[in-house]
Amino acid sequence: MPLSCSRPTILQIIPKLETGGAERTVIEMSAAITRAGGRALIATEGGRMADAVRAAGGEIIDFPAASKNPARIVANAQRLVKLIASEKIDLLHARSRAPAWSSWIAARRAGIPFVTTYHGAYSEGNVLKKQYNAVMARADCVIANSHYTARLIRTRYGIEVERISVIHRGIDPAAFDPATISANRVAALRSHWEIAPDTRVILHAARLSSKKGQRVVIDAAGRLGLAFAGAAGSAQPVAIILAGDAQGRDGYVDELRARIKAHRLTTVVKLVGHVDDMPAAYATAFVSLVPSTEPEAFGRGAIEAQAAMSPVIAARHGAPPETVLSSPEVAASRTTGWLVAPDDADALAGALAEALALDTEARGALGRRCRAHVTQRFTLARLQTETLGVYDRLLASNLRAAFQQHAGAPSATEKDV
Repeated sequence: MPLSCSRPTILQIIPKLETGGAERTVIEMSAAITRAGGRALIATEGGRMADAVRAAGGEIIDFPAASKNPARIVANAQRLVKLIASEKIDLLHARSRAPAWSSWIAARRAGIPFVTTYHGAYSEGNVLKKQYNAVMARADCVIANSHYTARLIRTRYGIEVERISVIHRGIDPAAFDPATISANRVAALRSHWEIAPDTRVILHAARLSSKKGQRVVIDAAGRLGLAFAGAAGSAQPVAIILAGDAQGRDGYVDELRARIKAHRLTTVVKLVGHVDDMPAAYATAFVSLVPSTEPEAFGRGAIEAQAAMSPVIAARHGAPPETVLSSPEVAASRTTGWLVAPDDADALAGALAEALALDTEARGALGRRCRAHVTQRFTLARLQTETLGVYDRLLASNLRAAFQQHAGAPSATEKDV
């Protein structure tokens, strides 16, 4: 379908703008569309990230996108059809399942392209859940945030390879550059966490949820015993920082505290809650952990940590094998961390022991490899240019080239499965 005007109008639709990776990507793509000369609309119920969307150039349209009620979904579809006509929308991009149903219906009725981004490995416990999830695979182009996610989509729905584009999530490397993170920021965190300047930090940054692996971290620390407290021959004291909101899971928090006490690690393992300055947190970390017990569709923490020159120990399932370079897949001289068996405290303890045994020179070289790995493959500019490339392919537009010219973004080849 030809563009309705020389300025492509892209509508992203997402239930709310509170927190999360999908929501952050809405902001990032609003900025990219605007810089490329397009118009970025967002249909949503709003939230605390709404101001950031507006600051990025996006226009928010109040829309009941979170509803899963079938009648509301149908009504939303009709509302979207009218919106497409009145705002001259050229493409719909859905980032969640409920609004994707409304968007799919509306896009077909209006005759415009429809894109989805598969942000998570949605569970499919029964036939109805699978049918509900399947709308994410009905788009003209399905963006998968990792090759793991792309394989999941193809296995579940058998869609054509040509309709899937793998676009990894990306970050701004400058925001995580240790050279730009002041000593005062690091010192402020250490003071808040009540740890000494010479204490080595093992950082696990994730919401407090059983699938994020806090239990296995505590158990692994227990396997290593008093060495973590700076005794039994340890050259330096170590602190394990569990950074993340409980989000109402008070029972789980109580369980973690009891587990810490049972392992006699109350002076070592700290539950510090939400951390605002994550670049400083990763810059503080001697090693970072991504030990999820369920496969991660991507796992942004792994690339944020490496961008800050912190090596990563991650579970060997889901997407981390794409983001963390580990033996035996690569030579020791190319590794950026360790991949270990999921939910295996002994394996995690072994990797932690290896990490803590690194001398200053080896740790420094590993950190430099981490940052180089991320800056070459997982940048925000790459995510933006590749997503604009998807829009261009469906609209015959020139958004990607315009964005690169305006922002000085590096060229990147879109990766198809």
